[in-house]
Amino acid sequence: MSEAITQLIVNSTAQTAALAQRVGLQLRQGDTILLQGDIGAGKSFFARSLIQSLQDIPEDVPSPTFTLVQTYETRAGEIWHADLYRLSDPDEAEELGLTDAFTTAICLIEWPDRLASLTPINALTLSIETTDVDDQRNITFAGGSVDLKNRLSKALV
Repeated sequence: MSEAITQLIVNSTAQTAALAQRVGLQLRQGDTILLQGDIGAGKSFFARSLIQSLQDIPEDVPSPTFTLVQTYETRAGEIWHADLYRLSDPDEAEELGLTDAFTTAICLIEWPDRLASLTPINALTLSIETTDVDDQRNITFAGGSVDLKNRLSKALV
């Protein structure tokens, strides 16, 4: 992982949702966030909160564990939410249309290690780790384009 932009501790699901909303306001088409963390760390919760915050009328945002990809029209443009846990080969991500979406949509990718060499070079990695305290998470932002880092610096203060 490249050098961290910032590291935050959130102490509740409400704080996690508020952070996701602030991040969402800074995203543009062509931005990719790689969501890393163990099962149950909160990757889908973060993505759901971000997506719903950008919808005019928040709708149900299920985890794409079985569908692999869910797409949403939002005020910021189209969002692709992908869960790649069940992929066995990076070529399957290409078959889903993800490589095109990396340039035309906002992409939120769970289990991004499955992308291997298809990982966008300017993607931001958001790592979520649980702690010994209920609902507390250690969230680290790393990588990303200079432009995305500049936009996110507003959301991460």
